[in-house]
Order: sequence, then C-alpha cells, then structure tokens
Amino acid sequence: MKHNHPNNERVTTALLLAAGIGSRLYPLTQNEPKCLTMVNGMSILERLISSLNQHGFKRLVIITGHLENHIRDFLGNQVGDITIDYIFSPVYKTTNNVYSLWMAREVINEPFLLLESDLVFDESLLDAMLYPDRIAVAKMQPWMNGTCVTINQFQHVKAFLAGNTYSFGEIKYKTVNIYSISLTSWHCIVKKLDQHISDGKVNDYYETVFADMLADGSLFFKIVSFDGKPWYEIDTIEDLAEAEKLFSSDNYTCTEIVALSQPDFFNIQLINAASPREATGTLSVTK
Repeated sequence: MKHNHPNNERVTTALLLAAGIGSRLYPLTQNEPKCLTMVNGMSILERLISSLNQHGFKRLVIITGHLENHIRDFLGNQVGDITIDYIFSPVYKTTNNVYSLWMAREVINEPFLLLESDLVFDESLLDAMLYPDRIAVAKMQPWMNGTCVTINQFQHVKAFLAGNTYSFGEIKYKTVNIYSISLTSWHCIVKKLDQHISDGKVNDYYETVFADMLADGSLFFKIVSFDGKPWYEIDTIEDLAEAEKLFSSDNYTCTEIVALSQPDFFNIQLINAASPREATGTLSVTK
C-alpha cells in the first residue's frame, strides 16, 4: 500500500475505549467504571479530557460498557470545545478491545486518536501524536510486560511482539496504547476488523489485527517516544499506587483550569510537568 498522508492532516477526533469491567482494580471498579478511578484527587477520565481540550480536539467518541451511565452522567454531551458521542457495547462482558474498536466503524470517518481509558500521562506527550499514523512507545524496561514493537531505521514499526518474545538483539519498545490513525489506514483497518469479528475472534486485542496488517504492508506507524516524561497504565491497585507517586503534587504543578460543562460545571485541573523527568511509567498489563 502507498501512504501519502499530508503532514498537516491534524487530528481533532479521539476514540476512547472504556467498555471494560476493570476486574483487576476491584473493589474500586465495583461501583464506578475504571476510567473514573481517582489518581491523586482527579479521575483518569478528567485527565484525559483535559489533555484533549488543551490540544484542540473537537470530537470524542467513547465506547462504553461497564456502568456506562456513570460516564454519560459525568461528561454529558459537551466538554469545553469537545462534542461527545457514546456507543454502548452490550456484549462488553464477553468481548475484548478488538470488538470495541470494531464498534466505531460506522461513526468515525475521519483521522482520529485511539486511546484506552486506563492511561495517565504528562499532557505534553500528546504534542507529537496529533498527526496520523503514529504510535506512542517507550523503550522496554525489565519490569514492563505486554505488547511491544521493534522498529526500523526510519523510525517506523517493523513488527508487533508479545512482551516475552525474543527479538534477536533488536531493541524492543513497549506500546503505550495510544495510536493516531489516518482515514486511509482506518478504512483498511475496518475491513480487517470486519473479517476478524465475522470469524468470531471477539476476544482478541486489536494489536493482533495491527500486527497482521503491518506484516502484509497495509498499515504502518511512525514511533513517538514517551520516554523522558511520566506515563502509566493503571490495571491493578499496585499500579494505582505507583501512578499516584509518579503524578504527585510534589512532581507537578497545576497550571490551568478547564471547566467541564456537565454536570454542575465542575473544574478540572490540568496537570503539566514542572520539569522533565527521566522516569517513565511501568506496566503490569498482560497481552
């Protein structure tokens, strides 16, 4: 496939996958969806919305499932300049994120940023993710696990690998689960997703589809390094404790207030790095 995406094709739509039960965060997720977990007094979702607002996003599509009414009540249909659309997955208990991504096929027809709803990160890290066909990565560290990639000399992803796969001396990079996807790539992805779901493979991770497409040349991603400033994926209570250390008030300063329009016009405090840090988030996700 030939890729001719203009460099100025700025992404202003985001797709947030927030259907999961978050069983490893129980009991915190017994009465709230995972994305409303508090990290030092601010929910994961608030941090994400604040960052999207600061980067000029205009539309957010959320795939919901577990306790989906809590997310709707929390955000409403507009936050700042962002219009919010919801898609409820009725089979969220028995499917994985490949199915959630597939559910967006009929409502997104523009370049978009794909995010998962358990991430906290320094908001400046999104600066380089605002243009299509990019993937956020961090250099693989001994304590990380999950999906990773190898890259070529052009800083493009060469292959997706399981975290424990030997890479024959090549440097492995951990995926941060943030992707910027062009419309051309999305059309190709949807065709592959249609086949995947029709084959009954509803419990896979979407990286399985991305890996196949990368191998056959129908998809490519340029890497964006998230090393140097903090980020974290929160799957467990232990992850939450580490994220709260990483994003403590001692390390960060609140620089701006973004007002959410619903409910009750509550305020979000935007978190900015006070200074660059060498630490990056650790992961306990297993894929």
